[in-house]
Amino acid sequence: MARIKGGVATHKRHKNILALTKGHRGQRNHIWRRAHESMTHALAYAFAHRRDRKGDFRKLWIARINAAARLNGTTYGRLIDGLAKSGIELDRKVLADMAVSQPQAFADLVKTAVS
Repeated sequence: MARIKGGVATHKRHKNILALTKGHRGQRNHIWRRAHESMTHALAYAFAHRRDRKGDFRKLWIARINAAARLNGTTYGRLIDGLAKSGIELDRKVLADMAVSQPQAFADLVKTAVS
């Protein structure tokens, strides 16, 4: 029986990995062994950071809401507590957008929540 070597499949697999690492610097997109390592790390970081991004945005929204709340004479914690007690169900993304794009409407919301 003839001996079958995996040259074609291996070459294709290597080319795919080198294509995925296009844009990486130095050996990390030319040499297959370094490129494979670079690709593995990049994909792991991408997976983890997709989840981290959710928390990053939440932190940004809270910082914006807090800044706008302090301009209106209260704090973030008091504002969120007041909104909950008033029965106003707006998420932090909407509140942050309102604080930046519609400061007057946000001020009215703060008055409603605090009083």
